Amino acid sequence: MTRLTHEAAGTFAIAPTPFHDDGRVDEASIDRLADFYTEVGCDGVTILGILGEAPKLDGAEAEAIVRRFVKRAGSLQVVVGVSAPGFAAMRSLARAAMDAGAAGVMIAPTPGLRTDDQITAYFSQAVEAIGADIPWVLQDYPLTLNVVMTPAVIRRIVMDNPSCAMLKHEDWPGLEKITALRGFQKDGSLRPLSILTGNGATFLDFEMERGADGAMTGYAFPELLIDVVRLSKEGRRDAAHDLFDAHLPMIRYEQQPGVGLAVRKYVLHRRGVLGSPAQRKPGSTLSDRARGEVDYLLSRVARFDKRASMTRPASGVDLTFDTHIAANPKGECQIQSSTGNL
Repeated sequence: MTRLTHEAAGTFAIAPTPFHDDGRVDEASIDRLADFYTEVGCDGVTILGILGEAPKLDGAEAEAIVRRFVKRAGSLQVVVGVSAPGFAAMRSLARAAMDAGAAGVMIAPTPGLRTDDQITAYFSQAVEAIGADIPWVLQDYPLTLNVVMTPAVIRRIVMDNPSCAMLKHEDWPGLEKITALRGFQKDGSLRPLSILTGNGATFLDFEMERGADGAMTGYAFPELLIDVVRLSKEGRRDAAHDLFDAHLPMIRYEQQPGVGLAVRKYVLHRRGVLGSPAQRKPGSTLSDRARGEVDYLLSRVARFDKRASMTRPASGVDLTFDTHIAANPKGECQIQSSTGNL
């Protein structure tokens, strides 16, 4: 397995952890997830992240999931979330992940860090714990973790720890942070660093324009992430925004605090990737009304992007539309449907 470097780019899907209805880990769905992310064209996959329900797993389960994902992932680079309350557990999972063939690990700050010195010291200690030979991703997610890292603090962490290969940028609002970091690189005060973005892709369209290298998030249609990243890099701005805008209502609905993972698992279940939409307890579930709203949104997306018609909701709504992405005479990408061009 190729190790993570600062040149990493593209789309790294954040994978949910599949469970059976009774809470057991669903190994067959792990295989389907790995195959699915490979087939749609992801560059990598991140497992045991914040929405991977990692705190609900014991150590043996986490290591078994890592081994199975890595074995099945083939050419995908696998990043493993190893954040933990203590460094002993972090070190154990990180070493096991790398021994299994993972490309790198991801570390988030522990909640409660407040000062810049506390934050930078924490990551230095984390690197010391797992070993400076392991490439790692710095996760910046203040909305959930309540730890605010300024661009200057991120620069300090990256410069103090050469094994940091990537920033997972999930600040909100955070566009100016990307611009500031790329500015540091231009003036020579920050070494090369991969920047992939999260937040359920809520701001991916403009994040790419600000200098992100791609996406690391878990939207139920990773094909959308892949295409927006690609179109942005090709300079096809309107095409990227048109496709993004078609999915935005579904992205917004999936981003709801508390039920977002339930929405994502429901859609992946409808797509035939997950055997069950279940979360391990404690976890949220969708009401019948919420499922109906998701089904409706999928039908709306499918009017412009036929890939959403792969989902067949239990309500029996037919999401099949005559849609395709085509180039207009100017060579620009258009999403076409029976209702016209988007």
